[in-house]
Amino acid sequence: MSTDTGATPTVRAVHEDALRTLPFSDEQDFADADRGFVAALQPGAITDAAGSVVWDCDSFAFLEDACPPTVHPSLWRQSQLCAKQGLFEVCDRVYQIRGLDVSNLTLIEGDRGVIVIDPLISAETAAAGLALYRAHRGERPVTGVIISHSHIDHFGGIKGVTTVEDVEAGRCPVVAPAGFVEHAVEENVYAGTAMARRAAYMYGAALPRNPLGAVGAGLGLTTSTGTPTLISPTVSIDRSGHMETVDGVRIEFQLTPGTEAPAEMNFYFPDLRALCMAENATHTLHNLLTLRGALVRDPHVWSVYLTESINRYASTSDVLFASHHWPTWGTERLTEFLALQRDLYGYLHDQTVRRINQGLTGTEIAEEIELPPAIARAWHTRGYYGSVSHNVKAIYQRYMGWFEGNPALLWEHTPVDSAVRHVDFMGGSAEVLRKARETFDSGDFRWTAQVLNYVLFAEPDNSDARTLQADTFEQLGFGCENGTWRNFYLMGAYELRLGNVGTPIVAAAPDILGALTVGQIFDAIALRVDGPRAWSADIVLDWDITDEELVHRTALRNGLLVHFDLDHDAPRGDTVFHLTRPDLIGILLGGMDLSAMISDGKVRVDGDPSLLAELASYLDAPDPNFAIVTP
Repeated sequence: MSTDTGATPTVRAVHEDALRTLPFSDEQDFADADRGFVAALQPGAITDAAGSVVWDCDSFAFLEDACPPTVHPSLWRQSQLCAKQGLFEVCDRVYQIRGLDVSNLTLIEGDRGVIVIDPLISAETAAAGLALYRAHRGERPVTGVIISHSHIDHFGGIKGVTTVEDVEAGRCPVVAPAGFVEHAVEENVYAGTAMARRAAYMYGAALPRNPLGAVGAGLGLTTSTGTPTLISPTVSIDRSGHMETVDGVRIEFQLTPGTEAPAEMNFYFPDLRALCMAENATHTLHNLLTLRGALVRDPHVWSVYLTESINRYASTSDVLFASHHWPTWGTERLTEFLALQRDLYGYLHDQTVRRINQGLTGTEIAEEIELPPAIARAWHTRGYYGSVSHNVKAIYQRYMGWFEGNPALLWEHTPVDSAVRHVDFMGGSAEVLRKARETFDSGDFRWTAQVLNYVLFAEPDNSDARTLQADTFEQLGFGCENGTWRNFYLMGAYELRLGNVGTPIVAAAPDILGALTVGQIFDAIALRVDGPRAWSADIVLDWDITDEELVHRTALRNGLLVHFDLDHDAPRGDTVFHLTRPDLIGILLGGMDLSAMISDGKVRVDGDPSLLAELASYLDAPDPNFAIVTP
């Protein structure tokens, strides 16, 4: 993909400084990542039913080589660790499958079978991981599934390890934190299209896997592209200290809502002296606001819950493992690991808020903040996935919002209008390009990218600007220690050179759509109403959800779709649809033919069914391929 010879002297100097100042002689992580190795998946490619590759460990084999000039040596080290794949023994009765997706699949051996923790993104990768375990530990049935939190890389592969039939029959309980389903489906449906498009940048979906392209995302190598699935939990954990025994294994849960996910929990195995930290303590600084988009997370709460984990479990634990990366062994070491993780999030929070109260903006704080030496020199606190820079800005956003307080920024022009005016003020695009080439040659890539962005938004077809911006993004990517920043920069360069790659993953998979409540279904529809076109519409429809004995009303007026449950004895509207919740999802979100369903008797209508078509006419479709680096 590169049109250049590689890293410029400016980028090479950044890498040389990292090699001088970071503790590369400390190889404890490599010993920990190799510890307990049983077997690797051979070959490393996993395919779906159609034969398409959904995961390929072998495509990252180049990471075994020495670090090239086009990759930050610290990120190369992290990616080498993440690339170690296969089955590993953590301790007696605890095993992990690592490197077969962005997350880990953990297995706890019970009295009759095996409990699976966090079954990856895709059914195919989860099934391959379970098969690898069984090949070396025997054909143990899955007797329970624990889902640590509401992100898809921790539940999407569930149908690769168990079935709806086994769950409904009670043979395989599914345990998750309170609010899990609500948050899981909202994240993947409400703004799922936009998040999925940006996730393609965050994980470098289209990048070639080589030293000029994708080398990893810090939390793992990348995300699988198989079949996401969902089975609703049968056991909901709603308080810390809750104890469950699953297949003879005692488990104590610690709820941690509002940390890495809105519904998340850690858990402790007292008889095994093993502590699972979900995604609240991994071998990287995590995101407070992920680059793909999400609600801003609370680093203060995160820090408080890590303190609680230390006080509750550290002194009686021999090993700590998580849903990403490799374990930490030894009570003293895992306690210090947790303490440094706690101090990391707490420090970022407190120091950012301190500077907010002194009048600094998020951008200013991000440029000046430094971590304490003891935190900065620990490998597991470095910014491979989250970064100090964008996390500080997230904290600012959490407290202060988008407005920095300067009235000059209160009513700025749109990006395109602003770009046109900037380029005109700077003497036209030819002059901006001339100066941008000078700043590129000087190694000032941040400023080069900023001024070229004006040209591209003013003149998106300017081929010279596209080429130079792609080269600039590439150098910025080559210099990044953060895996997701690298991917964003290199994906920007890729699309400027080769065109829009769209969104290779589907956020709203059928199982996720199928878990929507009636209220969430209409929330999702309300987000698609084209307000101005619907200003004069006045449509009231009632929905008799026959399988839930629920009547719901929708009313479109003033461009807003409101909806609410009706009392059973309330009078019905002029048009009432009688149908099941799955059929409601199929009609409103799945493209099913209402007329055919009425003819088949699946849907019964009292009144005028054409009102639904009128309502549908005011809905627009989300764009999974919207532009990012151009208007």
